[in-house]
Amino acid sequence: MKKLLLLSFAFLSLASCSSDDDNTPEVEIPTVGATLQPAVGGPNQPNQVYLDLSSEESKSVNRAAWDFGFSTGSEFRVVINGSVKMAVKKLATSDITLPQESDSDVAVGAGTTAASNGYVDNPTGVLAGAGAGIGTAIAEISATDADNKVYLVNLGFAVSTTQPAIGSVSVDGDARGWKKVRILRSGNGYKIQYADLASATFTEKVITKDADFNFTFFSLTTGNTVSVEPQKAKWDLNFTVFTNYLNAGTEVTYGYSDFITTNAKAGTQAYQVLVADGVTYADFTKAKVVEANFTVSATDQRMIGANWRSGGGPNTLPSIRTDRFYVVKDAAGNYYKVKFLGMTNAAGERGYPTLEYAILK
Repeated sequence: MKKLLLLSFAFLSLASCSSDDDNTPEVEIPTVGATLQPAVGGPNQPNQVYLDLSSEESKSVNRAAWDFGFSTGSEFRVVINGSVKMAVKKLATSDITLPQESDSDVAVGAGTTAASNGYVDNPTGVLAGAGAGIGTAIAEISATDADNKVYLVNLGFAVSTTQPAIGSVSVDGDARGWKKVRILRSGNGYKIQYADLASATFTEKVITKDADFNFTFFSLTTGNTVSVEPQKAKWDLNFTVFTNYLNAGTEVTYGYSDFITTNAKAGTQAYQVLVADGVTYADFTKAKVVEANFTVSATDQRMIGANWRSGGGPNTLPSIRTDRFYVVKDAAGNYYKVKFLGMTNAAGERGYPTLEYAILK
């Protein structure tokens, strides 16, 4: 039996770090199990952590380090940073020099923003759609410049630095303000124009596509592209704060902590297994994989989502759900079983997840 591996990824808050290194020896995928502790960073959950199951490598990036992700696929689609609760509204004009005003309705939160308003990206991760909450909040970028409208952009919130009560989270810091943004095509890439709301002038930058990645990411703060996701073939799971839809009579936008998405755009698939169905994690083998159960995850990145945990807040302590585990299939065709062992540190503070996984043979 192979030795149980314990990997603890160092906490990174403001700088991004990748363990991708061409000189690193290939790591054998564990058959018994590896126990991993992704560096989410505590109850403020400052980091987005990208985990590659086949190599046991991770990349941790401060979630306020980027604003827009420009798709590198054949479509010209742009996503916004839901981890800081960004929201956008398409305006009637294509003239970015015109002054604009903020709009309190353009926001994330139950009771304030209906999903059908289309102010946020569809949480499934599917980019295609024609608005009204389907597809990206920013319409596909047209080859005809005049068709590309200006967007009013609520930049959401900085990462909080407030220490919450034990078992709770504090993810929203100060409001990051507003911008107006217009995006055009530039050859096979993009051109972004952005300015303060009252400004008659704007800054313009060109964004190129790189097919090795799902997106090219851009920060309005730095005015440059930034490294966020690893190459699309080098990650499977993303631990993040997340803008989701919630059914509250009508479907509204809602911010989740402790959320996990799959790299569906690059082919990672997953499904949930309930112990009540007579299957245990310890006894689960490749022969018990049900291929049909992966189907939904091809078009929805939320198959793990927040389903792995329950509770958490002023009146209830958070806890993992021990009645379930997950089967993950990566883009290379490897199968894994994944279960969660904890979501807090020894002091009961949120934002310290622990998981165990093993490759299925």
